[in-house]
Amino acid sequence: MVLSPKIAVIGVFCVVYVFLAVSHRFKGLAVWVGAGILFVLGAITPGDALSSINWNVMGIFWGALIVAELFVYSKVPAYLAEWLVNRSTSVGMAFLLVSALSGIISAFVENVATVLIVAPVALAIAARIRVSPVPLLIGIAISSNLQGAATLIGDPPSMILAGYTGMTFNDFFFFQGRMSIFFAIELGALASLIVLYVIFRGHRERARIPPETVIESWVPTGLLAGMTLALAVSSGAAARIPNLGGIICMVFAVAGLVWQTARQKERSLTVLKNFDWETTFFLAGIFVLVGSLVAHGVVNDIADKIARLSGGSVFATYSLLVWLSVFVSAFVDNVPYVTAMIPVGQTIAAGIGMSPYLFLFGVLIGASIGGNITPIGAAANVVAVGMLRKRGHHTNFFEFARIGFPFSVIAVAVASAFIWGVWG
Repeated sequence: MVLSPKIAVIGVFCVVYVFLAVSHRFKGLAVWVGAGILFVLGAITPGDALSSINWNVMGIFWGALIVAELFVYSKVPAYLAEWLVNRSTSVGMAFLLVSALSGIISAFVENVATVLIVAPVALAIAARIRVSPVPLLIGIAISSNLQGAATLIGDPPSMILAGYTGMTFNDFFFFQGRMSIFFAIELGALASLIVLYVIFRGHRERARIPPETVIESWVPTGLLAGMTLALAVSSGAAARIPNLGGIICMVFAVAGLVWQTARQKERSLTVLKNFDWETTFFLAGIFVLVGSLVAHGVVNDIADKIARLSGGSVFATYSLLVWLSVFVSAFVDNVPYVTAMIPVGQTIAAGIGMSPYLFLFGVLIGASIGGNITPIGAAANVVAVGMLRKRGHHTNFFEFARIGFPFSVIAVAVASAFIWGVWG
């Protein structure tokens, strides 16, 4: 029996999605094997694949990640973390401030990199006062996941949203004359700090660690600030110049690599070697798979089913998209989910004749924060749990969820309520 192209793309996407749900290895290979099967079956062509990839998003991702890697190596973030700890009134307050700092950093730096930046300081605090580092590393991971959605360059789902809609860096702050996703995420972050405060408040000891970090260079900090400023200033020209955001990020990345090569060639090679190439290929492949769903009408079918489930109510549709995103992203990588659901949200909005941004912001909030519920819901969580395991601290599902679940529910409730109040 010959499969229809529609059945083929549904079947391949589901198989790849299940693989991604149960394995955190070979993500890039998995999506491209799926794409290859669709080529063989004739469901898509190489031309379709190339046109499905959002090259602006790819440029932003590659450039921002390179600059972030250089920022990590400069040791400025670790220095800031030590500075905060040594000026805190207690260990509990130090834990809270370090978690908050990881959130602030992750608004501009990829989440896994943020964990790698801040975790050594957290482990040093815990070792010095002889307490378990588990709650602190969980707090760092979930804080970084939350605020990664606040800006265009903080996390791949934000980049994907911008790629599909044409939103610029400034649009994440104010868009169409209204407050945008940044303010929703920050309000959610402030509310979620209450959960971390309750968890950390028992540690009333004085917090002091030896100031060991020496800043290697301020140049990467300048590159990150310059890239952010360039994205902000160029927002007005983004509609006229294709892929402008990606070009800007890549220019700053290349400039950083040239500077690092002139200063220390081996470090540049290390940056390129440690670069997250797998996620880069994974992201490109996901665009191809989701593009096949759109091309064969699967997205329209999903949109119709969600619209029927919500009974045509805008609020019910919005709530369903938000909390469905939370649930799915608690167990599955949010990149394929967001990439698939943004066209769904756009289709639903077009069907009822309204702006899509209410639904799109709801999907972004739910998917970005929902991964905080479980230790497998986000790459930053997996990294944090792995670092703990290497030091003999085994963190099970329920120990992680004890912190991640209330943190996520409060953050999503506050952020989604804000978006409904402004965009509903």
